Amino acid sequence: DLAITAITAFLWLVSTFAWAKALADIKMSTGASVIAGIEACKAPGTTCRFASVTSMRTLNVSVVFGLLNMVLWGGNVWFVYKDTNLHN
Repeated sequence: DLAITAITAFLWLVSTFAWAKALADIKMSTGASVIAGIEACKAPGTTCRFASVTSMRTLNVSVVFGLLNMVLWGGNVWFVYKDTNLHN
């Protein structure tokens, strides 16, 4: 049980960081800085402007809940460790 719980906590941590990195990449690729790289916007007489992006608040919250869930798994590791013979 201890090994499975520790592995689950570690994998939860890794997956939360991977999701946070993916979310940062999504924000970067949908931000206003994308306009400078669009070839059609570089044509003479063409005006491109950044209007808006959908709110990503719920995605940010999902990263926070992922980290909180990892803290809960870390706490579970401690309690499972306390129930093993490894703890004196």
